Amino acid sequence: MITISDIAKKAGVAKSTVSRYLNGGCVSQETRKKIDKVVKETGYVPNPFARSLKAKRTYMIGVIIPRLNSPSTNKVLTGMDTTCREKGYQWIITNSNQDQNREIENLYTLAKQKVDGIILLPKKISSKHEKAFEEISTPILVLGQRSKNIPSIIYSDYKAGKTIGEYALKLGHRSFLYVSVSEEDIAVGKERKKGFLDAVKKFPETKIKIITTDFQMDAAYKTALKTLSHLKASFIACATDTIALAFLKAAHQLNIPIPEFISLTGFGGYDTLSFVSPSITTIAYPYYEVGKLAVQQLDRIIQGFKVPNLVEMPHQLIIKESTKSIL
Repeated sequence: MITISDIAKKAGVAKSTVSRYLNGGCVSQETRKKIDKVVKETGYVPNPFARSLKAKRTYMIGVIIPRLNSPSTNKVLTGMDTTCREKGYQWIITNSNQDQNREIENLYTLAKQKVDGIILLPKKISSKHEKAFEEISTPILVLGQRSKNIPSIIYSDYKAGKTIGEYALKLGHRSFLYVSVSEEDIAVGKERKKGFLDAVKKFPETKIKIITTDFQMDAAYKTALKTLSHLKASFIACATDTIALAFLKAAHQLNIPIPEFISLTGFGGYDTLSFVSPSITTIAYPYYEVGKLAVQQLDRIIQGFKVPNLVEMPHQLIIKESTKSIL
C-alpha cells in the first residue's frame, strides 16, 4: 500500500509537505506539480477517516440532484466522481425528485451530517433556498440555476435557445412548435424558450405555437400524440432531448416522416440521440466537465479561496439527421 512517506520520497519532498498538500495547505506551485504527478502515477488515494481526524474535516461532499433518471445529471455525476477521487473526497448523493421542500430538507440534513460542502442542482432558486443558504454555515455551490448570493455554475441556456432558433431560420422555416417545460425551472423552462423565441421573432411572418409538457418521457409522448395529429408547423424545438425522443417516437407511430415533413430538435446532446433513426439535431452541453469544475470550485471554497460568483458554460450545436432545409 502506498503511504505518504512513499509519495514524499518519490516526489523528493518532506513528508510534512505532502501532508500540507493533502490537507489543502500552502505548497508552492512547482512542488504541487511534483506531488500531483506522483499521486497520479501511483494511484494514491488518501484515507478520508485519518485525514478528517487530523484536519477536523470529514472529506465528504453532499450532492443534491433533481431526479434519478436524468441523463444529463448522470454525466455531471460522472465528472464529479472523477474529481472527488482525485482530491480524496467521498460523497453522499440525495435525490429531491424535483420537490422544492425535499431540496430544502436535504440541505439542512447534509449540513447536520457535517459534510465539508454541498453541491445543489435545484429546479429553481426560491426565497426558501436563499433562507437556507443564510442559515447553513456549510459551503454551498449551485449548479444549473443562478443564485444571487451563492457561487453558481450555469449553462448558456438563453444563448443555446437562440442558436437553435437562428439555425431553424437559416433552414427556411417560419412555422414553429416549441415544446417547453414549466417555467418553474428557470433555465430549461424559461431561458431556453426565451432565447428561441427572441431569435425566430425577427421575421414578421413567423408563426409560433408553444405547448408545455413534462420532463418524463411517458408524459411527453402522450403530449406528442395529441399535438402531432393536427400540427401545422414545419419545425419542432423541444426543451430537452428526452422530449425530442418522445416526439420522434410519436411521429413514427403516426407515420409522420422526420425530417421530410417536420424538422425536430432537442437540447442536451445525449448519447442516445445517435442511436435512433433519424439521429436528432441538438444542443450539447459539457456536462462531464461541469461536474469536474463543480467539485474543483467547491474544494476551493472549502479551503477559503474566492471563486467567481457566476460561471457560464458554453454550448455546441450538433447537426444530425432530424432537420432539413425547406428553401
